Amino acid sequence: MSSILTNTSSMVALDTLRNINMDLASVQNEISTGKSVSSAKDNAAIWAISTVMSTDVESFKTISDSLNLGSSTVGVARVASEKVTELLQDMKSLIVSAQGANVDRSKIQTQIGEIRENIGSVVGAAQFNGLNLIDGSSSADMKILSSLDRSSGGSVSASYINVARQDLSISNTASGATFGATAVTDTTIINNGGTAAGTGATVADGASQAITIASVADGNSYRLVLDDSATANSIGQRTFEYVAGTNDSANSVAAALSSQVSAFLSATGDTNYSVSRTDDVITITNSSGQNLTLTAESATGGTAAATPGGLGAIANIDVTSDAGATSALTSIESLLQTSIDAAAAFGSSQTRIENQTDFVGSLIDSMTSGIGGLVDADMEAASAKLQALQVQQQLGVQSLSIANKAPQQLLSLFR
Repeated sequence: MSSILTNTSSMVALDTLRNINMDLASVQNEISTGKSVSSAKDNAAIWAISTVMSTDVESFKTISDSLNLGSSTVGVARVASEKVTELLQDMKSLIVSAQGANVDRSKIQTQIGEIRENIGSVVGAAQFNGLNLIDGSSSADMKILSSLDRSSGGSVSASYINVARQDLSISNTASGATFGATAVTDTTIINNGGTAAGTGATVADGASQAITIASVADGNSYRLVLDDSATANSIGQRTFEYVAGTNDSANSVAAALSSQVSAFLSATGDTNYSVSRTDDVITITNSSGQNLTLTAESATGGTAAATPGGLGAIANIDVTSDAGATSALTSIESLLQTSIDAAAAFGSSQTRIENQTDFVGSLIDSMTSGIGGLVDADMEAASAKLQALQVQQQLGVQSLSIANKAPQQLLSLFR
């Protein structure tokens, strides 16, 4: 039945054309924005996921900047620590040269003072953006934002890389040890193989002498004097001493004295004598071919050296005397180890920061790619679909035009 009031064919054609136009508008939006999901109405779930991940990507870009800043700061501290180590090695060379008996120790001491000032300048300048990790101004770790951790429940927490500060300052000075004024001339504090303190014992060629730390108390003072000046041997008269503190034991006193002797022999390359230690007993062995006079001295009422922070012990290095030059060998080894440990620690931290920076960069690329997979339009498919819809649109218009002309055919029935 045909009707001039209801054109069913026109309604069907119009509805089809309307759907085609909607699809065409959607494809044109994909092509113009490059996204298949550009707003929440396109796909609410995918849009929500991609938006959250996009904010995380921006956060990781900020984290990358934080890591770069942290790496630069640690890098400055590492370079400064390495330079301090080089300067301390130069100072050690001077101290070794001061072990000789025919050198101008006052001039060597002047050079050591210049190196000390140079170290202070390096430490003071080792800052990046105002942050100095080696000047001893703070003991708090430097925290570097390194990651953003999102749990499956949606909660977010920040992760940090903690970089420990290293104190290489020379300003934290302390007084050196003061040998006791009250001499003790028996074996109650130091026992030189049964020889009373203050009396020289003869160590023959090929023989050894055992020195036992008999007792330890705060202020107890211990001194060993090796003397081969009466012979044609090499060391002359050398003094090694130590003043005990409240935390010392017989073993630690013996270790300190034997370490001084060992450092001296090693620095001078002397092979005529050797030293060893077992617990609280120090053993000196004479292989010089001549007699060695070994004197152990002891006293009470001394003052132990206060251990300063950082490289403050540099202030106590004085090579103008035999005892000072010998003691400086032990001090410089400890200072060198401090600076080497600092440089190594900063090097390890910088490597960790750079590895994290590389990871964050890769993570940003992976997340960006994943977001693209969720929301980016397939441009090849969109192009093909656009052409198909354009053809469908033209056919839809033609179909609607034909349907609209159908009622006019009824006029022929009334002619």
